[in-house]
Amino acid sequence: MPPPSPDALGSLPRPAAGVKAALLTLFAVWLAFAVAINWGGASPDLFVLFCGSNALILKGEVWRLVTGPLLHHPGQLGHILFALLGVYFLSPSLEQSWGARRYLRFVALSAVAAYAFQLLVWMILPASIAGRLVPEYWYGAMPVIEAIAIAWALSFRGQTVRLMMLIPVTSRTLVLFVVGVSVLAVVALSHTPSGLIAPFGGMLAGWLLGGGRTSPLRRWWLRQKLVQTERALQVERDRRQRRIARSPFRVIEGGNQPSDDRESGPPSSDPGAPGEGRGPDGRLLN
Repeated sequence: MPPPSPDALGSLPRPAAGVKAALLTLFAVWLAFAVAINWGGASPDLFVLFCGSNALILKGEVWRLVTGPLLHHPGQLGHILFALLGVYFLSPSLEQSWGARRYLRFVALSAVAAYAFQLLVWMILPASIAGRLVPEYWYGAMPVIEAIAIAWALSFRGQTVRLMMLIPVTSRTLVLFVVGVSVLAVVALSHTPSGLIAPFGGMLAGWLLGGGRTSPLRRWWLRQKLVQTERALQVERDRRQRRIARSPFRVIEGGNQPSDDRESGPPSSDPGAPGEGRGPDGRLLN
């Protein structure tokens, strides 16, 4: 796996198509709601309609698992800026290593998996505790940033990245920082729009989906791909054998003939020798 580009270590990263798509999507969604609610007279209920809600998801409004991670507070510029910076500074190296398609797939799956994990824990915990950890409505890409951070740290072990172009952070330190901040947020009950459990779901998704060679889910997926390829090859071999068995043609073994066979070849081409088309005296027959 190639190391991070020099841009990720010092100067500004240069995002490729996948990172640009993620940044533009997050910003465009925030801008649309900010303009509609702050200047267009739209009701804030429009924003709530697309926020995540554990109770409403369990009632069938499953689209909230997809739309919730795309939303950021339309009245707080810092909320969207922090999300954009988190994606911008860690994603370029991942996309360079993975490609745009895998990177975007990872981002989408991490978003859904993080909040699905929060929903599952919310269902297991007593209501008195769950209500303190998860708000009624949740939203934001913070769990995705946690997933990207863990995936980057596990994919580029021993490398260093400069967060916000200022603080050099090794991959090990980045993991400790991400986990430590999330744990302290739970201790302090420092509520965020995404909830206090979703960041741990994001870390779990980063390990399972993008944790480099250590990712158990990726190893399982590659193993399944290998098994499917071997099965397809075996099916093709069996099909070929059946076609050969049904064919009316047969292969006649050839090769070098014995010397006796070569000596008893076709009749001599001597005009005087009897042969096909000639009489006993050697003359051609009309």
